[in-house]
Amino acid sequence: MAGLILRRWAALGLLVLTPALSMPAFRLTAIHQLHYDVGEPLWQYSGKVMACTFCHVNKSGGAPWNLFGQALQKGFQMNPKARFSDVLYGVLAANGDADGDGYPDAIEVFAHTLPGDTSSKPEKPLAELETEFAAAGGVKQYASKASEGPGKKGKKALSAPAATSPTSAPANNPGGD
Repeated sequence: MAGLILRRWAALGLLVLTPALSMPAFRLTAIHQLHYDVGEPLWQYSGKVMACTFCHVNKSGGAPWNLFGQALQKGFQMNPKARFSDVLYGVLAANGDADGDGYPDAIEVFAHTLPGDTSSKPEKPLAELETEFAAAGGVKQYASKASEGPGKKGKKALSAPAATSPTSAPANNPGGD
């Protein structure tokens, strides 16, 4: 009897906690597309895999967006019906440096630093990272998998928005993550 009660409480606890532990769909897509899930068996439940500050100023997400988040917003403004994965790839393929720290956004993603935070830079020199990045497949390793699926060969990623600079005005936040 005690075992049955314990199992019921555990199931109830799991149902209550699952929404609290879940991440926004955009972040789940980015983690998988950028390979941040590799070697992290519980990546869906870890805020350490990709913090909200990857795109947002605040640790809890929401407005305001940092410079990389603003570049993503511009991608959606250019093509409001685009899939997030295509916009993300377009921003990275543009070879911009949203935060102006001297490291292109795609290199910062590869080095697991924050492309929208000027105080977050890779420890390795840019030339060394560029060599490693090219050997790993360059920006193509971040291409949207859906755009490469059956019947979609030759589909190009969205054209990337113009790179933002640290002095760019904040974009409007259409709401949420």
